[in-house]
Amino acid sequence: MAQRVLFTIMDGVGVRTSHFGNAVSLAQTPNLDSLKGSALYRTLFAHGTHVGLPSDSDMGNSEVGHNALGAGRIIDQGAKLVQNALDDGSLFQGATWKELTRQLIANKSTLHLIGLLSDGNVHSHENHLHKIMNQAKTLGICRMRIHVLTDGRDVGEKTAEIYAEHLEQKISQLKSPDCDIAVASGGGRMNVTMDRYEADWNIVKRGWDAHVLGEAPNKFSSLTQAIEYCRRDLNLTDQYFPPFIIEENGQPIGKIEDDDAVVFFNFRGDRAIEISQAFTEPNFAHFDRVRVPQVFFAGMMQYDGDLKIPERYLVPPPAINNTLGEYLVSQKVKQFACSETQKYGHVTFFWNGNRSGYFSEHLEEYLEIPSDRIEFDKKPQMKAKEICDEVLPRLKDKSFDLGRINFANGDMVGHTGNLEAAIAAMEVVDQQIGRLKEACQQTDTILVVTADHGNCDEMFEAKEQDFSNWKLGDHRSIPPKTSHTLNPVPFIVYDPKGRYELVSNLPQAGLANIANTLLELLGMKSRDIYLPSLVRKLDD
Repeated sequence: MAQRVLFTIMDGVGVRTSHFGNAVSLAQTPNLDSLKGSALYRTLFAHGTHVGLPSDSDMGNSEVGHNALGAGRIIDQGAKLVQNALDDGSLFQGATWKELTRQLIANKSTLHLIGLLSDGNVHSHENHLHKIMNQAKTLGICRMRIHVLTDGRDVGEKTAEIYAEHLEQKISQLKSPDCDIAVASGGGRMNVTMDRYEADWNIVKRGWDAHVLGEAPNKFSSLTQAIEYCRRDLNLTDQYFPPFIIEENGQPIGKIEDDDAVVFFNFRGDRAIEISQAFTEPNFAHFDRVRVPQVFFAGMMQYDGDLKIPERYLVPPPAINNTLGEYLVSQKVKQFACSETQKYGHVTFFWNGNRSGYFSEHLEEYLEIPSDRIEFDKKPQMKAKEICDEVLPRLKDKSFDLGRINFANGDMVGHTGNLEAAIAAMEVVDQQIGRLKEACQQTDTILVVTADHGNCDEMFEAKEQDFSNWKLGDHRSIPPKTSHTLNPVPFIVYDPKGRYELVSNLPQAGLANIANTLLELLGMKSRDIYLPSLVRKLDD
C-alpha cells in the first residue's frame, strides 16, 4: 500500500458546544484537543436520513452507523424498512405472516409478541407492535399475549409508564368477549432477554423463564402493578427492571405452548439473535430451557443473514454488498479489526454489511477483547487500554494496511446516565488516542478518528435554562439522559507528514463519506458507488 491507515471509532461521542451535561467537553482530553487544533478536523452527520433512518428526528445508533461506514453509501435501515412494509401492507402479504396466521387460526392457538416497548426506533417502535395487533385482530386471531421489555435507554430512563399506557389503550380497543389480549411477562432490556454477542446468556435465560415457562421471582396482576413495584426502588431505571410475570388466580396467564406462534418484533439484530437461537436451535446448549414448545417463530427481520437467524422473518433486511472490507480484500489489502465484546460485532458483522465471518482469513485478522460482565459505570475504562495494547505492536510490525478499532466507552457508559463515569470514560479514551497518535507518528501511519453517533455528549434530560446554576458534583436533581443524541460526530485525520487537506464542498457529509476517504488515504482510487471522499492530497 502507498500508505497505512488506522481508523478509530469512539463509540457514542458526539459534538456539542454546551458544557451542560456534556461528558465530552467536561472531560480532560488533551490529546483530542491537540488533534482538533493541529490535524484536519470537521464534524459529520450520524443520524436520521444520513444513515438510512426514516427521518432526521431519528437518533443514529451503532449498527446503522457501522453499516454506513462499511458500505460507503446510505442504506435504508431496519426502522425504515419495517415502517415501509407496514405502510404499504407488504409485511402482511409476505409468506411468513400468511403461514403464521394460517396456523394460528387453524390451531386456535396464541400469538405471542415479544420485544422492546418504546418509540426509541433503535431496536423497535411501539407503533409496529400496535399495527401487528390490529391486523391479527382483523384476521380473527382471538388470543394474544404481549411480553414487554422496558427500555429506559433509547428513551428516557424512567418512561415505562408512557408506553405501558399506550399499550393498555390498544389492548382496550381490541379486546372483546371473543378476543383475549393481555400482557403476560416482561423485564428490563439490560436484564431480561436482550443480551448480545453472548456477553451473558443468563439475561436470555431470565427472559425464557418468564416468557416461555411463566416463571419469575416477581408476580403481578398487571403491567401497571409491575411498574409501580419497580418504582419503589428510586435507583432502578427501566432498562434494569427484574423479570416478572402476570398471573391470575395464582397461575401465569401467558406461558408459551405447543402450536403457538411467537414474533420477536425488534428489527435491530444484535440483541435479537440469542433469544431467536433459544427458540429455533434444536441442539441449543447455552442454558437449560427445561421445556421447548413447538412454535412458529419469526423475527421482525432476519437478524443474521449468513447464519440464517431466524429462518422465518416478516421483513427482509437490507442487502448490503460491495462493502469496503470486501473490496479491500479483492485488492489484496491486509485488514485488522478489533474491539471488546460489546462492539466487536460492529467492526466485523455490521461493518461488513451484516455478514458474519471473514472475506479472507489470509488477509484479515479479527480480534475480540472479552468485555467485563459489570455495569459499565462501575468500570468506565472498560477495555480501551487492552485494545490499544493489541494495536501498538501491529503498528510497529506493519501487520496491516487498514486497521479499524472501536472504543465502546462513550456509548456503553453514556447509556448508564452517570455523568461522572462518562467523563472518566472519555478521559480513558483520550489517553489511548494519545498512545495511538504517538505510535502512528513513529510508524508513518495516518490516524483517522471519528464516532458512530452521539451519546455521552448529552447526559441530561433537561433544558439548560432550567438549571442555569448547575455545577459538576451537584447535579443529582437533573434527570439523566441515557439515550443516543442527534448531535454530529467529530472527524479527525492526523497525517504525520501533512499530505492531505479537507475538501470544502461537502457541508452535508456523513459517515458514509468515510469509505472513499479511507481509500484516498490508502493511496487507492475512489469508487463511484461510494459517497465522495472528505479529503484530497495536496499535490492533486
